[in-house]
This record gives sequence, structure tokens and C-alpha cells, in this order.
Amino acid sequence: MLVSSPISPVVDHLADLALWEAERATDPRAAASSLAQRLAAVPDPRAARGRRHPLVVILALTACATLVVGNDSVASIWQWAAGTPQEVLARIGAWRDALTGRYLVPSERTFRRVLASLDADALDAAVSGYAADVARGITPAPVLPAVAGPAEREQRRAAHRAVTHPAPAGLLPAAAIDGKLLRGTVTTAGRVFLVAAIGHGTGVVLGQRQVADKRGEGTAVPDVLGGLDVAGMVLTLDALHTTKKTARLITGKVHAHYVLILKANQPLALRAAQALLSGTDTQFADHTAIDVDRGHGRTEQRALRVAPADDSLFPGARQVFRLRRDTGGLDGQRTGKHIVYGITSMPAELAGPIHLNHYEREH
Repeated sequence: MLVSSPISPVVDHLADLALWEAERATDPRAAASSLAQRLAAVPDPRAARGRRHPLVVILALTACATLVVGNDSVASIWQWAAGTPQEVLARIGAWRDALTGRYLVPSERTFRRVLASLDADALDAAVSGYAADVARGITPAPVLPAVAGPAEREQRRAAHRAVTHPAPAGLLPAAAIDGKLLRGTVTTAGRVFLVAAIGHGTGVVLGQRQVADKRGEGTAVPDVLGGLDVAGMVLTLDALHTTKKTARLITGKVHAHYVLILKANQPLALRAAQALLSGTDTQFADHTAIDVDRGHGRTEQRALRVAPADDSLFPGARQVFRLRRDTGGLDGQRTGKHIVYGITSMPAELAGPIHLNHYEREH
């Protein structure tokens, strides 16, 4: 069985952080100084004796190299790092050769050995707080300079969403909690399955934990949220995580809001939501938001209606909602219908139907 290297996930995470830290610099290497401050808390797995190159230098060069080179080859990282100007190496604390007086970069072998032995959880802990602060608006989000060439696919999608589905005023910062199988990644223990908190809109990973398989996803939520500061944010989760324990955790210890989906695993809450939301469209006209989408050979109408709720229905509950999606062809004929019910801890003054519709779409 092939065993994948642990280097790739580490480098990917560092590249994501470098993208956020690039700020307005015309040269991504200018971000190295601020990036080094974020990575200084990661523990060094190497023995102190014989250590020459500081860990923060290795991590900062790796992050900036992947931002520029565009791949996670260790050889490419080393080649890019070898061209880093002396003033940049001095600023990030690179090792200085006393004989030549020059600052030197680590060898390719050092890059490979350190990245393979790095504690990925420690790296997550060091950078997730910064990412969460950016998502919550406490720290301004850095902006990459414009570069020549066509826009990337995700940039085009984001621009399309901004025009066709503009964000309503009054949204709170939000993140989705979900699990993902890393396809093509195999270790001696089997395939890698991660549960992560991912910022809405940005796609930035605020924190993540590895679990054995899909069945362990539900138990990982407390671990993921335990290492994050997401107070005041909205956390969206699917029906697998709709438990009273999770609801109490989010509204209590975490001091955040939840948007949960109700299905058969919560039959009493589901039946109560159905009863509260039953009625004609006319009856719910003032408590409904409708969104229409057209593209990719089909049309979709999303109609979300809300009704008030309280703790007797679910811990921390303030509203229930029904989301109906009608899909069809470009001729406007509706051929498919799907209805889901959900519950949120946000009262009506914090989230109306238009806001809940947006949170669910972003999830």
C-alpha cells in the first residue's frame, strides 16, 4: 500500500496562511516578517543540539515559496528560498555564517526532514486563532495584489456570487463545520478524514481535527471548537451534528450561534418545526425570503420561511425554518422539489429569513 507523505497537508496549510499574510506587498517575500510572528509559537520537533536553522525561518520560507511557486514540491521550495534576498533573511532571523557574513537558507534535506516531522496540530493551533480573528473582523483581511492573467476559477465564482446573490446587510461572520475525506491521501492507518471549521465565503480553515472515518465526525466537533475563538460567530452544521449536546456547547461554552438541520435523528424537534411552519404561502408572506438562481443548465428557487421557537423545542432555539428548493430547466418548468427543516439560536432581530437563506447557501 502506498503511504503518502505528511509534508503535503502541512505545506498546503502554510500556503493558505501565506496567502492571507501577503497583504498589499508587490513581492510576496515582503510578507515574511509578519508571517514569522504567526509561526513563532509552533514547537520545534528537532533536538536542540546541532540545530542551526530556526523553525520559524523554515516555515516562513515554505509558506512564501508555495505562494509563489504554485506547488508543494520540496525541491521547488528550496530553490525559491535560495533566491531570497539577504535583507529578508535577516529580518526573519535566518542563520548567519560567521565566516562569510551571509545569511543562509536551510538545505533541501532540512526542509524535507522538518516538514515531515512537524506537529500538524500545533501548526493548526498557531494559525487558527489568526484566521478566526480575520473571519470575525477583529483583524483586517490582507489583500493580494492584482496580477496579470485570467482570473482563477474560484475568483470567477466569487465574483458571480457577489453579483447574483449579494450578501444581505447585517450578516454575522460565519463558519461551516463539516467532514471531508482527503482523496488520494493514504497513511499506514488508512485514509485521512478531517473535520474542519471553514469560513463562509473565504474557505479559510479556522481549525481541524483528524478522525478515523465518517462515523467519528460527530464526536470531533467539541475538539475542533475547543481550540477556536469563534465567539459571536454563526456556525452552520448538517443534520449529523444536530444534537442537544452540540447546541448547548455552541450557545454556552463557545458563545456562538448555530444553524442546524432537523431530520429523523431528532424526530420530536422535527415534528414540532413542521407544525410551527405549516400553512399557506400567504400566511407566511411576511416571514419568507425567496431567492432564484439560473445557470449550469437549470433554474432553482429557494424559499425559506421562519417561525419563532424557544428552549422547549431545542436548547437555545429561537427560530425554526423551512427551506424549499424547486429545481427545473431553463424553460422555467419546475421538475424537482426538496424540503428541509432547520433550527437556529439566532432571534429574528439577528437573522431574518433572507439571512438564514444566505447562511444555508454558503454552507
